[in-house]
Amino acid sequence: MDKRFEELLLLYAQENEKDEREKIEATLWQEFGKVKAVFVMDMSGFSLLSYRHGIVHYLSIVRRMQLTTKPIVEKYRGQVVKFEADNCFAMFDDPLSAVRAAIALNTAFFAMNVLTEDEFDIRVSIGIDYGDVLLIGGPDYFGNSVNCACKIGEDIGGPGEILVTAAAFKQIPEKAGIQGRKLELAIAGIPVEVYSIEH
Repeated sequence: MDKRFEELLLLYAQENEKDEREKIEATLWQEFGKVKAVFVMDMSGFSLLSYRHGIVHYLSIVRRMQLTTKPIVEKYRGQVVKFEADNCFAMFDDPLSAVRAAIALNTAFFAMNVLTEDEFDIRVSIGIDYGDVLLIGGPDYFGNSVNCACKIGEDIGGPGEILVTAAAFKQIPEKAGIQGRKLELAIAGIPVEVYSIEH
């Protein structure tokens, strides 16, 4: 974690005055805040595959996913923030680039799956949001948009599905030709409007 970020967090935790905490929070956002398209991809069905075929089988497929994902994310001007277990966390400057990368990844995995036995197939679900994040060294990021992308990408999306929040979808120009089916969902009891991207 960035040293300055950590110092400010500790100051915040030790401060008793609400006004001072608000000033520290404002400083954190001023120094580390960015507006990004947040992309979270989760591999589908891997708990079952790991149980059936063992951890080495699982890890070999995760590694294939990582080797395929990174260059495609970068091709669409994105940055992989981290790989965590069978997830990829990435960020883009705009939602259109994130959606195009998501479509390209699904296409790539589909093509790979034609050549492999079912137990080696890679299927993913992807969540995309757009908004403020705290971006710190490593890199790593935090914020409501990260949480929302995680929820829709990991918990709600099914294999091959790309779910995009309304905040992200509204940033995509009409001329891009990206079509989405509107869904009304609830995340932790909070209503959220998302779009399932047609591809």
